[in-house]
Amino acid sequence: MISPCTLVCSIDMKTGYCFGCGRTRDEIAGWIDYSDAERKSIMDLLAARLETVERKPRRETRRQRMAQQSAKERQIT
Repeated sequence: MISPCTLVCSIDMKTGYCFGCGRTRDEIAGWIDYSDAERKSIMDLLAARLETVERKPRRETRRQRMAQQSAKERQIT
């Protein structure tokens, strides 16, 4: 299943969009129940939505931190 999630998961109170992916709370909650066509339709809107959020997400996302930690662990072993 495709997902725009970036593991930021923080909602802009003004727009109601997630800072990481641009989805609304309802879209995030119902994502698993949407058809591929519904997901694609929403994903087509996300870039424009992210332009409207009041602040940008954290510079370092949880996904980036996890990847860095994994890389460090591989270097140790």
